[in-house]
Amino acid sequence: MKKFIYSSAILFILSVSSSCTDLDVDVESEFNPSNFPTTQEQFAAATGPIYSQFSSQYAVPYWRLQELSTDAAIIPARAGNWDDGGQYRFLHKHTWTVDHPIVRSIWEWGFGGINTANRVLQIFEDAQPSTTGNESIAQVRAMRALFYFFMMDTFGNVPILTTFGSTELPATAPRAEVFAFIESELKAAIPDLSEATGSVTYGRPNKYMAYALLEKLYLNAEYYIGTPMYTEAVEMADSILAANKYALTADYSSMFMPDNGPNVEETIFAAVYDANLIKGNQMTRFAMHYALQKKYSIPFTPSSSLMTLPEYFNKFNLAGDVRNDTWLVGKQYDFDGSPVVINTTNKGLDETYSGPEPEAKIAWQLEIFPELVLEKEASMDIGNDVKSQAYGVRSIKYYPDQNSSTDRHQNNDVPVFRLADVMLMKAEAILRGAAPTIVDGELQTPLVLVNKVRERAKAPLATDVDLAALLEERARELAWEGWRRNDLIRYGLFEQEWGFKTNNETFRRVYPIPATERSLNPNLAQNPGY
Repeated sequence: MKKFIYSSAILFILSVSSSCTDLDVDVESEFNPSNFPTTQEQFAAATGPIYSQFSSQYAVPYWRLQELSTDAAIIPARAGNWDDGGQYRFLHKHTWTVDHPIVRSIWEWGFGGINTANRVLQIFEDAQPSTTGNESIAQVRAMRALFYFFMMDTFGNVPILTTFGSTELPATAPRAEVFAFIESELKAAIPDLSEATGSVTYGRPNKYMAYALLEKLYLNAEYYIGTPMYTEAVEMADSILAANKYALTADYSSMFMPDNGPNVEETIFAAVYDANLIKGNQMTRFAMHYALQKKYSIPFTPSSSLMTLPEYFNKFNLAGDVRNDTWLVGKQYDFDGSPVVINTTNKGLDETYSGPEPEAKIAWQLEIFPELVLEKEASMDIGNDVKSQAYGVRSIKYYPDQNSSTDRHQNNDVPVFRLADVMLMKAEAILRGAAPTIVDGELQTPLVLVNKVRERAKAPLATDVDLAALLEERARELAWEGWRRNDLIRYGLFEQEWGFKTNNETFRRVYPIPATERSLNPNLAQNPGY
C-alpha cells in the first residue's frame, strides 16, 4: 500500500510529462478530459501527490510545532550542537518570531497540499462523470479539509483557496469562515466517501476519517469560534463507534511498529511512510540514544537529541500500564540482560571531573536520567559529555526500525486519527456538557470510555473521571502523536510554565504568518501580537 501511494504519484507525473514531450503520438493518446482519468488506477495515480505531500512533513516539521511547543518534547542544545539558530529553543520557550524556519516550512507545506488538491480537483471536475470519479473527488475534498484544519489550528486566520492557478492574491479569512468551510467540505464529501476500511482505503479518506475530523473540529469549536458544539462532537464519535468497523488494538505497541499499516484495526487515518519511497518519519534518528544503536540493530548512528520533560514523563505512573514501556529511562540493558556500556574516560563522562585521573579509561553503563540540567541557560544547553548526553527520557513509541534507510528514514506509519482518540474526545465532550449516548446497548459515560482505553493499556481502571483526569489520560494515550498543543490550548493551559519556559503570552496560541509570505502577499494580515 505504501509503495502504491508513492508510485501513483510518480505514475501521474510521468504520464503527464510524456503527454507533453512526445510530439509524435496520436492526438487520441494524449490525456484530455474524455480519456483521463477514467479508471480507478488513473484516479489513484492523479491523487498520489496529495498524499506524498501530506507525509513529507507531517512526522517531523509539523510534529515539532505541535509537540516541542509543549511539555511533551524538547530538543536542547549540546555544547552548541542542536542549537540550529535557536529554533528548538524558541519553540520550547514560546519566543518564536515571524521568521521562524519551521513555521515558514509548515505554512508552505499546508498550502502546498491545498494547492495540489485544488489542481487535482480541477482535473477531476473536467473528467467524465463516474462513481469512481465522485469518490475520488470526495477524497480530495476531505484531504483539502484536513490540510485546512491543520492550517486553521496552527495559524488561525488563513486564506481560503478553492481554485488552482488564480493570479489574485488572497486575503486572510477569519477563523470562523475557515471553520465553516472545513465543516461544509466534509459534509459534502461524506456521501461519496467509502465505508470500506483496511487495505482498501488505508492512508486515504473514508467516511470515518471525515467523521473523526469533524469530531476534532467540533470538540475545539468553543475555542475556535466561540460556540460550543460538544453534542455534535458526540454525534460524530457515534457515527464511528456504532459502525463497528474499528476496534481497540489489543497490543498497544503494535500500532506504532515499523510493520504497522492496514492490519491495525484501530487506525482510522495515518500518514503513510516507507523508508525508501515515502520518506519523512525520522523518530528514531532524533529520539534514540546513540549507544543503543547495536541493541536495536539500527543501521545508522542516532542523534540523541529529542526527549521528553520530567513533568510529562511523571504522568506515566499507573502500575502495569504498557504505555510506560514506550519510554527509556534508568540503567540500560541489552536484550540478553547484559549492561549497555559506553567506553570513555573520567573527564569524558563528566567534564566537571576534578580528580587525579581525568584521562583514565572507564566502562560506564548507560543510565538515562529524567532530569535536564542546563550548563548555559541562555542557549538552553545541557552540555555534551557522556553523562549530559544521557539526560532526558527517550521515546521508543515509534519502535526503532532495523530496516531504516541509510539516510535515516523509517517505515513506521504515524496515526493521525485512531479509535482511542475518538473515545477520549467523546468522553471529553460529555464532560463539557453533551449528554451520554447509548451505542450497541451500552450507555457510554466518560468513565466507561476512559476505562475501555485503560483496560487495553492494562492500567488500573479509573473510579472517577473529570476534565483534569481526562487530559492526563490523553497525555498517556496519545503521547507524541501530534495532539498535545491542541489539547493544552483547548484546556487553557498552553501558557503554563514547564521545563525552561516562563512566557505566558496568550497570542502564541497561534503561530505568526511567516514574514516571507506577507512580503509576497500584502493581503495577508498578521496575527495579533506579532
